[in-house]
Amino acid sequence: MTTLEGRAATAVLVIDMQRDVVADAVDRDGTVARIAALVARARASGVAVVWVQDTLDGAQGSDGWGLVDALAPHPGEPVVAKEHGDAFEDTDLERALAALGAGRLVVCGAQTDACVRSTIHGAFARGYDVTLVEDGHTTVDHSAFGAPPPAQVIAHTNLYWRYQSGPGKRADVVPAARIVLATP
Repeated sequence: MTTLEGRAATAVLVIDMQRDVVADAVDRDGTVARIAALVARARASGVAVVWVQDTLDGAQGSDGWGLVDALAPHPGEPVVAKEHGDAFEDTDLERALAALGAGRLVVCGAQTDACVRSTIHGAFARGYDVTLVEDGHTTVDHSAFGAPPPAQVIAHTNLYWRYQSGPGKRADVVPAARIVLATP
């Protein structure tokens, strides 16, 4: 249903699942396990997996910049470095997705209240259908800065994304185990 013509394919977009980004994330291990299982299903189904890595203020190449051990790109899978919250801003993500024919994104990763939110909104505004993996995104505790506790941030993001709408495109929230990887 995407507004992007000729882009019927689905891609799984894994955002910032880097060691330093998720070191203190809520339900880190569970989130990693669910994303790893989703990525394995995508690969087995022939669905593209696209990886995004935040540059972490110049930390590229450091151990903390690397993806967590359970999540490693396979050869040929696009890896996009980004400097901004929205993974589309000033990156080659759009070009990579166009080359894959992807008009639907299944989004998971970190951090819920920053890069995940920015990217799902950025994708939707660009015409993509966006499925947020309900139990496949996480964040750290920013309550010392006035944010709600992480579980509430995640729950709120899942809640409001269920009601996102726009002409000719679809937004939904689905648990990792129930994600349909073919275009709905």
